[in-house]
Amino acid sequence: MKQKVLIIVENAPVPFDTRVWKEASSLHQNGYEVTVLCPAGKGYEQRHEVINRIRIYRHPVPKERSTPLGYLWEYCWSLFWEFFYTWWIFLRRGFHVIQGCNPPDDIFSIALPFKLLGIKYIFDHHDVSPELYLSKYGRKDVLYRTQAWLERLTYHFSDVVMVTNSTYRDRAVTRGGLDPKDVFIVRNGPDLRTFRPVPPQPALKHGKPYLIGYVGTMSVQEGLDILLDVALHIKGSGRRDVHFTCIGGGPGLAGLRKMAQDKGLDDMLNFTGRIPEEQLLEILSTADVCVNPDRPCQMNDMSTMIKIMEYMALCKPIVQFNLKEGRFSAQEASLYADNEKGAADFATKIAWLLENPDERRRMGEFGRRRVEEELAWDYSVANLLAAYRRVFRKGTQ
Repeated sequence: MKQKVLIIVENAPVPFDTRVWKEASSLHQNGYEVTVLCPAGKGYEQRHEVINRIRIYRHPVPKERSTPLGYLWEYCWSLFWEFFYTWWIFLRRGFHVIQGCNPPDDIFSIALPFKLLGIKYIFDHHDVSPELYLSKYGRKDVLYRTQAWLERLTYHFSDVVMVTNSTYRDRAVTRGGLDPKDVFIVRNGPDLRTFRPVPPQPALKHGKPYLIGYVGTMSVQEGLDILLDVALHIKGSGRRDVHFTCIGGGPGLAGLRKMAQDKGLDDMLNFTGRIPEEQLLEILSTADVCVNPDRPCQMNDMSTMIKIMEYMALCKPIVQFNLKEGRFSAQEASLYADNEKGAADFATKIAWLLENPDERRRMGEFGRRRVEEELAWDYSVANLLAAYRRVFRKGTQ
């Protein structure tokens, strides 16, 4: 009988959430029967569908909010639907393992009654939730302490933990008190079979010689306000030959568009919103430099951002701040702006790259090799499967 897996993800629909989709696809290709439970979203409204023999159930979602109380309401709403759907899936199809993908760190509560039935729980640690909250709101209030408490409970009730980098692994072992044998690094590298360069489209440069590309979620910790100041510095230096294109959606998108307009950047910067991957690849393949303006903070210092490895997969030189895991991923494929000097130094690094095409080419080639030889998704599959072998061995002990 096939081993059955239920993957629950709360903050993005599938297959839009590329990490969860890569995990589900790799498990299916290696003989597991996989069901995914996720929220509905723009372009992913269908409540149930089967893609490549992977069943996907999507629950309703409330209107997106950006306040602490708004997030609390979203979490409660999602928990209600996750509880309902999980029991329905269990009674209809059954499963042997639940994999909960944070944020937030509350999905373990859905798994608790099933653990009494012998079903195991894998925690797929995408983001450090307490630090994520701190990066958004800058205060260690009752909601921050609640996030820290939920994280401890998640570690306690997890049979196996999968993490995206060694910093998260150290946290699971030290703060979480887990046996190192139960923690597996499953990096979120790009799938080079689908995420690969396409021919550049000069029209996407908006009539300028140079294009700067960005992809990611539009919210506070992503530092898009910093990127606007970077564009303002470049414009203030007298340059009119550079255009910025920012790809992605999120709760901060409307505010960022208004901020760009107020700063007088409409002639050199545009936001596409969420777009199909084909368009994303065209824009980033056309870009001369790609950027990761993630704000220097504890959360971003600890976290691995897939956008960095996606830029590298497309042979693009990168500018970002000097953050631990970002530097580990990119190494020589990136220049690192001074965290204290902020937008001014970031702009200087971009300008230097634009004037040095040979260095852009060298950095892009280095990044592509690093992804091909170490960071692509194929290198993560072995650890993903090892994590599942470990949890099923626990089930027989």
